[in-house]
Amino acid sequence: MRIHGSNHLVLLAAGDAVVLALITLAGFARHGELSTAGLRVFSTFIPLCVAWALVAPWLGVFKANYAADPRQLWRPLLAIFIAAPLAGWLRGFWLGAPVLPDFVLVLAAFSGLGILIWRSLWLLLTRRMGSDG
Repeated sequence: MRIHGSNHLVLLAAGDAVVLALITLAGFARHGELSTAGLRVFSTFIPLCVAWALVAPWLGVFKANYAADPRQLWRPLLAIFIAAPLAGWLRGFWLGAPVLPDFVLVLAAFSGLGILIWRSLWLLLTRRMGSDG
């Protein structure tokens, strides 16, 4: 079984979104606010996804040949490091609040770690699926 055509794009994007959602939820949990956050989680999650969607394609993170090459893992990592300040600015604009540099640094670091883990799992999955077919 192999992942063909637009299927890889859908799966990569869905996995990225899950990772960004988990990072968002983990941040609220870390601050003891998860149980009371409600819809406020979207004030971080949506700007993060928008920033990712704007930056990631420019670095080719959804191209099948790059996503399947371990030497290209720098692409999604760089993309999230570029996207994090934009996400912070979008979040600040949404909330009418200042952008805290510490928030942006932590967001970049943990999002980068999450994306790197997910994309590494993607590499293993696609290689295994490729060798089965």
